Formats: sequence, C-alpha cells, structure tokens
Amino acid sequence: MIDIGFIGAGTVGTALAVRLSGKEYPVVAVSSRTKASAQRLAKAVPGCRAQDSAQAVADKAQLVFITTPDDAIAQVAAEIQWHPGQGVVHCSGADSTDILEPARKRGALVGGFHPLQTFASVAHAIENIPGSTFAIEADEPLLTTLQEMATALEGTYIRLAADDKVLYHAAAVVACNYLVTLVKLATDMWQSFGVSQQQATQALLPLLRGTLNNIDNVGIPHCLTGPIARGDSGTIKKHILALERAAPGILSTYRELGLQTIPIALAKGKIDEEKGKELANAIESMCPI
Repeated sequence: MIDIGFIGAGTVGTALAVRLSGKEYPVVAVSSRTKASAQRLAKAVPGCRAQDSAQAVADKAQLVFITTPDDAIAQVAAEIQWHPGQGVVHCSGADSTDILEPARKRGALVGGFHPLQTFASVAHAIENIPGSTFAIEADEPLLTTLQEMATALEGTYIRLAADDKVLYHAAAVVACNYLVTLVKLATDMWQSFGVSQQQATQALLPLLRGTLNNIDNVGIPHCLTGPIARGDSGTIKKHILALERAAPGILSTYRELGLQTIPIALAKGKIDEEKGKELANAIESMCPI
C-alpha cells in the first residue's frame, strides 16, 4: 500500500482519511490551516501525524489528497515542490484536474476523486461514504489506484473527462441541494394552515422516503405518481388557484416543475400526447411567465 497524506482536515478529508485507514490504507500525514484541525484528524486515524506545513505532507506521502476548500486547491498545488511520479488528487466536484497543472508540470500524476454524497458533518460523512459513487478523473496508473480505492470504500465509480465536471456537479446540486429547497417550499405551504416547519417536515419525510424507494425499485419514469401522471388537469388548476392565494412566490417554481414533469408522464405511458398538451396549456395559461 502507498502512503497517503491529506492537505486539508475538513469534513471530506477527515471522512476519507478515516474510511481509507479502516480499509488498511496507510494514512501517514495531514496538515491544515489550523494546527488543531490537523491534530483532530490525526487523532482519529492510527499512524497519522499532524504536520506543520503542506510541504511536509507532500514530502512524506506518495499519494496526496488536497481536501481544502475548492478555491484554495490551485494555490496549494502551485506552492508545493512535488516529486515526479507522486499522486496528487483533489476532491472537488466541479473542478477538473486542470487546477492541478502546477503539480503535473513537476512530474506528478494528477487526479480528481469526488464522493457523490451529502456531508452535513464529519460523523455523517464517515457514515455515508460506503455505497457512494465516486467521480474519478485521472489517467493510468493513478486511475486504477483511485478505482481500487472507490471499491475498497464499498462504493462504485464513474470516470469523467475534464469537460464533464461542471455539468456533473450541477446535476448533483439539483438532486441534492435543491431537494432541500423543495422540501422547504413544501413545509412553508403547511405553515399557512397552522402546521410548524418541524411538524411538516416529519409528516413529509415518509413520503420522501417512499418516493426515493420507488425511484430505486421501480425506476424513472414508472415511479412517477400524482396528478400529472394521471392526466388530472382539474387538480392542477386547483393547486394553482390555491397557490395564488396562499403562496404566490412559489407559482413560477410550480409552473416549471409541472412542465418538466409532463414528459416523464408521457414516457410512463399513462397519458397520451393530447392529454399532455392539455396539462401544459392548463399550467401555462394559469401561470404565465
């Protein structure tokens, strides 16, 4: 096994270090902007030592993960004297390995290793990593090393080209971050009839879990339910009228989501093109741009 180091001891770096160490990858060194952060990670990983500088990590490890905030990755890569053949990997979802060009010019092998997962805290990150998909950008021989790591972490992997990264990350934001936004909008609506956000969230969580279960087990488009899947334009019109009275700020979002849902309903096969046009006309006429 190659010796691994981490520059950056935040949520992602700590979670990866702990999990990789648990799979018998030797994590030997860590540095961070604050000594306390580096010491916390080192304490959580047997055999790991906190270092006073990023250069010290690079000097001790054959494979270095730069797990700083994204806007600091390029600067870190430029400031270190890398060794030829050394692996240098960042964990940014949106950035390609182009930001590691200074390391590449010094003869290092560069890569990207992004866990497609949501990390609300270090504890949640450690818990959530197994089963995740890892987006990998690298060439051989580093590519194989990162693929083996993803497998060891009980995950799967996809290989991305540099031009794929931003769209890949935007998709992750839509699926994860904007789901939070949608739940917030839904719980806000419940407050209009006297139910608190906390109560509304608890009431909606079983519905959310059931939806995710259906996506997993039935798949898109067949998991789609609800009025658009049924072709029920009457209910859609009632929704729009209710939103106009109680939550007009949500109308534009409801409009766009409704229009984007019609093709899914058509693909499911429970409505035909005529019914799809009827639904679209109902939404567009009652929710003009």
